[in-house]
Amino acid sequence: MLVAVVARELGPVLINLIVIVRSGSAMTAELGHLKISGDAHKLEERGEDPFAQLVVPRVLGMMVSTFFLTIGFILAAFASGYLFASWMGIGNSDVLLFADTVSRAVQSKDVFNILAKSILPALFAGASCCLGGLAAKDTFAEIAPATQRALTRSITGLFVISVVVSLLTYM
Repeated sequence: MLVAVVARELGPVLINLIVIVRSGSAMTAELGHLKISGDAHKLEERGEDPFAQLVVPRVLGMMVSTFFLTIGFILAAFASGYLFASWMGIGNSDVLLFADTVSRAVQSKDVFNILAKSILPALFAGASCCLGGLAAKDTFAEIAPATQRALTRSITGLFVISVVVSLLTYM
């Protein structure tokens, strides 16, 4: 039950949601500010690719951080579940037996599911937020609506990707 709920669904979705809201909004606002202030155009004038300098590192950083945060969340949830059950006197308190039970419950399709549900939405959200910030026009007042649109797109993408990966993995 713990593997099904935490590892397959809750962990990847919850961590992606947190990262999208926290980091996605910051990326969108920052890139919107760079675009409106003209700093993004200064990179082009110097012969540098603004996409490679501004977007790619942020998207890759979001992907890597989301993956490792998801793994950390899942491990912490398993450890806290074990500790709580031991404290309450429920089940066996043998750590090796618990680890063996969890490792037998995790299948190869679960590993694929965790990878796909942590990486794909983060890539989509990172790209959506960066491009949303770079799409801001004219005034700094445009940054807030651009951020809202990017976050809405990213969260919708998170749930769509999560459902599609679940359907492809477990059907």
